[in-house]
Amino acid sequence: MTTPIDISEAAGVRYLHFGSDWIQGAMRIRKPNALELAYTREMMAGLLLRDGLAEDAGQWPKKVLIIGLGAASLAKFVHHNCPQARVKVVEIAPSVIAAARQFFKLPEQDARFSIHVGCGAQYVMENDHYYDYILVDGYDRNARAGALDTLPFYQALHSRLSARGLMAVNLFGRSRGYKASVERVLKAFDGRALAFPSCDSGNVVAFGAAGEAVERALSELRERARALKLASGLDLGPTIARLEQSGSVPGGVLHL
Repeated sequence: MTTPIDISEAAGVRYLHFGSDWIQGAMRIRKPNALELAYTREMMAGLLLRDGLAEDAGQWPKKVLIIGLGAASLAKFVHHNCPQARVKVVEIAPSVIAAARQFFKLPEQDARFSIHVGCGAQYVMENDHYYDYILVDGYDRNARAGALDTLPFYQALHSRLSARGLMAVNLFGRSRGYKASVERVLKAFDGRALAFPSCDSGNVVAFGAAGEAVERALSELRERARALKLASGLDLGPTIARLEQSGSVPGGVLHL
């Protein structure tokens, strides 16, 4: 698959584009392992929902699947901040991998980090591995997710989650099909899903859970967010504030 790649820079940030002005990824040059874009930060909110980096880096997640490499932001963050995790990235376009390696400090493949070149949907449906955290961020140059936004795909993701598994998917909240995407996620996860309130970019991150129930009070989420910020520099305080303001956490407790 040939994907047109453009690189731009402004104010100390390097951007990835797929032949258009639409930003497909970003890296602050002085902080290559940080998450520059708001929606990528939000996709790591699973670290607040399960016991993990914020309080015991030896626990969760141990196996991570990332579908869609982009500028390697999620891959680098997990690889750098979750030393207990084995990370598998599935990317359909070799040109994206080459750009991430050349311009965005993609980690070298080793025992903890590997890349599979191919279709993310096909990979999930044809492999029987289980993952603690699955992150889906796959779009083409026209902001289309294709097979990565279908009910069979979400159902396959659900079946590939461990007993404490979480899935996070980046949805484009300004697209006409956004509500249908959320409905597919809800159906695939038997209602155990939540679309976070849209961030400024228009991206919406939806989470789905399997196995052990998630039950976190807002006060606990804020405390965990403070610990996570100290441990990794990742600030999810604004995410928690938006959850509270939007009424997405009835009774002050997030259930998933």
